[in-house]
Amino acid sequence: MNEKNIFIVRVGETALKGENKPFFERMLVERIRKLLKRFDGVEVTRKEGLIFVHSDKSIPQEDIIKWVSKAFGVQTISPAVETESNMEAIGAAAVEYMNRIIAEKGIKTFKVKAKRADKQFPVQSPDIAKQVGASVLKGCKVLKVDVHDPDCNLYVNVRKDVSYIYQDKIKGFGGMPLGTNGKGLVLLSGGIDSPVATFMMARRGMAIEAIHFHSFPYTSERAREKVEDLASQLAVYCSRFKMHVVNLLPIQEEIVKNCPEEETTIHVRMFMMRIAEKIADKNGCGMLITGESLGQVASQTAEALTVTNSAVRMPIMRPLIALDKTEIIDIARDIETFETSIEPYEDCCTVFLPKHPQTKPRLDRILDSEKKLDIEALVDAAVKSEEIVDIYPKK
Repeated sequence: MNEKNIFIVRVGETALKGENKPFFERMLVERIRKLLKRFDGVEVTRKEGLIFVHSDKSIPQEDIIKWVSKAFGVQTISPAVETESNMEAIGAAAVEYMNRIIAEKGIKTFKVKAKRADKQFPVQSPDIAKQVGASVLKGCKVLKVDVHDPDCNLYVNVRKDVSYIYQDKIKGFGGMPLGTNGKGLVLLSGGIDSPVATFMMARRGMAIEAIHFHSFPYTSERAREKVEDLASQLAVYCSRFKMHVVNLLPIQEEIVKNCPEEETTIHVRMFMMRIAEKIADKNGCGMLITGESLGQVASQTAEALTVTNSAVRMPIMRPLIALDKTEIIDIARDIETFETSIEPYEDCCTVFLPKHPQTKPRLDRILDSEKKLDIEALVDAAVKSEEIVDIYPKK
């Protein structure tokens, strides 16, 4: 019955969406299909609250699991075998399955966990577990039952026409299916934090575009390539997206010429927000996203963030705001952006960096300093000079 490899994909929060559940499930199915387009002979279907992936046996199971797990909304994945929905067939399939697990893993103990999804099935869940367990003990002489700490949990999911047997529940990233929660514009640098912030917002179902600021020729082409590499890794999770590239150097030079040195960082940050907001408006993004974490650097104190917020009317999402650096690094390692982020290339925020940046700026004084700048003209010139780069998932 198993001409193909079979995977059971379970949803997380999507299951709680009530009348909107079918929409969320359809979006997740489409995302999984898109991720698996790299393989031939793969079918993705949705049935009774579960998603099933059938793949050609020539495709390694770990490859299917790797890519399905990158679809936000996936809670767990189980490689499974299917069998007819009668106790004789289920028992025989369980024995065959467990003999294979014994050969692969050398297990000694097991426990059966049964679920009767088809309530018309004549045997109830506890009795299914007992009968399958008896069949396994008879057919796998080396095994013993251990209900407390077994080497293997054997799951039996009985459905109307086909039943499933499996042992692993491999975790996905959870969250919400991509594209179910609006679109945001992330301020993407070459550091550790903003890629993690991008990932975290996409995990909540938000479609992503990005804006990257550079200060060429003070920052190099290689620094920009580094950011494109990071974006390409993020696109594995976020799908293809646009990155808007803007040279901030003319604005930085005006700030250094006209504003107090200690205020440079906060002025630059406010201009970044203004430019990002204009580009977000043009591209249908409803909010800005940053990698700021409270108190991490001078521009991320409570006072500095308050001043920064005043530069725009659009909401600013800061998913890392309460995380410490070690937590952020752990996520960066998990999503494979960390090694690229720590490559030693300069970034526009290090250009004209003041020796003693203000950590508690006052809005009235910042606004007074900005009177010497033609804010609207500077922002408009930056927006007009943007370059758009299409970012594709890293292969």
